[in-house]
Amino acid sequence: MEKMLAVVFKDEKAAYEGAKALTALDAEGSIAIHAQAVVKKNADGTVSTKRIDEFPIRTFGGTALGGMIGLIGGPIGLGVGAAAGALAGLIGDVYASSVDADFLSDVSAALTPGKFAVVANISEEWVTPVDTRMEAAGGVVFRTLRMTVQDDHWDREAASLRAEIDQLKAEQAKAHADRKMKLQARIDQLNARREKKLEQARAHSEQAKQELQAKVDALQKKAAKEKGDVKAAIEARIAHLREDYKHRQAA
Repeated sequence: MEKMLAVVFKDEKAAYEGAKALTALDAEGSIAIHAQAVVKKNADGTVSTKRIDEFPIRTFGGTALGGMIGLIGGPIGLGVGAAAGALAGLIGDVYASSVDADFLSDVSAALTPGKFAVVANISEEWVTPVDTRMEAAGGVVFRTLRMTVQDDHWDREAASLRAEIDQLKAEQAKAHADRKMKLQARIDQLNARREKKLEQARAHSEQAKQELQAKVDALQKKAAKEKGDVKAAIEARIAHLREDYKHRQAA
């Protein structure tokens, strides 16, 4: 199953040991790492990326892991103390990161200033291998399925805007000339917003497709070097990634 992982450590040395342990689990075939980084919570509450490891989804711009890193230090991480306006402004980013607000809040609360975390996009079938290694290194583990956030967020918003536009057009058909112009201005505004949402949905779908291919390519190369149960486990992960992708696209 594909998941987003965050493991919080008390200091930088422990975090790098945790990252090393995760990489070892990937090499053993216990998990598959698609993207991984070490981050630090700064004194002002922001998060700095200290290291990006070489895995299939290395470039963070627009990826789920990059979005998650950006949000750990944001208003959502402040829980009930977050301003309503700031929280609303980040909802789209939460959907893009493929994690939910509760997960972000839990990680942000544990990742206090001065602490470090290993964050990763992984596939795993059992939690015990990761939990055992991370706990031994002094880490506190948080994980969530990427599927907890529906990928049709922007499509549903666009549909809501379409319904509002249709309602305004019905009202416009019965309105006087002066009122028709005001309604048309509102319709034009909503159409522009709707097109933006649809474009976001298209971009997100293309990103997901590209990420899937990068992950599959990397796993296929790894499977070609393995035999027996390890090879079978990697091939099963490839099949599961493809199935998850099909499910998200059909949702």
